[in-house]
Amino acid sequence: MTALAESPELALVDLLDRLLAGGVVLTGDITISLADVDLVHVSLRALISSVHTLVREAGDA
Repeated sequence: MTALAESPELALVDLLDRLLAGGVVLTGDITISLADVDLVHVSLRALISSVHTLVREAGDA
């Protein structure tokens, strides 16, 4: 058997719980250009975490 077949199924709720417990940082850049001229540049940054995790980390600082 493969390792994938032997691993237990991970529910979406469990995955979200793990992500929110530690926090997730998302970053990205979007540039719209026309004829090699940048018209619009958008920089995206997001921190996704549970309130409990943010309060705990703020208390440690």
